[in-house]
Amino acid sequence: MSSKFHARSAVSYDQLMGRWSRRLAKPFLAFAGLDAGERVLDVGCGTGSLTFTIPQVAEIARIDGIDFSETYVEAARARNTDPRIVIARGDVCALPFEDRAFDRTLALLVLHFVPESEQALREMSRVTKPGGVVAAAVWDSYGGMPYQRMFWDTAAALDPSAASHRRESYYKPLTRSGEMRALWTRVGLADVAEIPLMIRMDYSDFGDFWKPYAAGEGPLGTYVTGLDDRARSAFERALRAAYEAGEPDGPRSFAAVAWACRGTVPGGWHRR
Repeated sequence: MSSKFHARSAVSYDQLMGRWSRRLAKPFLAFAGLDAGERVLDVGCGTGSLTFTIPQVAEIARIDGIDFSETYVEAARARNTDPRIVIARGDVCALPFEDRAFDRTLALLVLHFVPESEQALREMSRVTKPGGVVAAAVWDSYGGMPYQRMFWDTAAALDPSAASHRRESYYKPLTRSGEMRALWTRVGLADVAEIPLMIRMDYSDFGDFWKPYAAGEGPLGTYVTGLDDRARSAFERALRAAYEAGEPDGPRSFAAVAWACRGTVPGGWHRR
């Protein structure tokens, strides 16, 4: 299995994470670099948050986007109006491309859901030209995601079995400082750099926050829909109280920090 992300609905995913992926895409591209005329691979493209941002940043020649979820692939294809963009279902651990096919291979908010992350990075490196760039970003899920801390700390206070889910969510692979840099170095990439990137997650009200979880999207949604009706109602009430924090329901804004890492495939020259 090359993804531990529970994909159910493209609409719910966009409300859960797609809107924040779009917000993170441009800072990530500023770090990863992008030049006119390049062929770019977007690994784990989802519904297209990064894929459709790339042409806004540079006059690329072609973008290939792949994702493990057919649901997300179908949604991205339906949105695509750019003939330079090709979207297909694919596995990051066995990429369906020839060696040295891309100038840059990128993965936005994907690798922390891939159990075989080293194999994924080796595949990303394989399909990238010598001198090309391999870059990725993942959330700092323990220290940089206060909305997630609020969710899981509330869940664990009500449900002792949530503690194991909390630990798994907080300590996903590659989400701690230096972990991506160490992996990039281990697979032989050069000029490795890792930095934090920050955005804001802005919600209009608690319903805006809660809806994708109630729909069962992603790991947090899987936990919610696995509760019985009584436990789910109790959790919703407690999470609402944490969200509102004694103030009337309404807009809330949370910081969100991601770790971004890039490296160059040895054996060539690249402007970045």
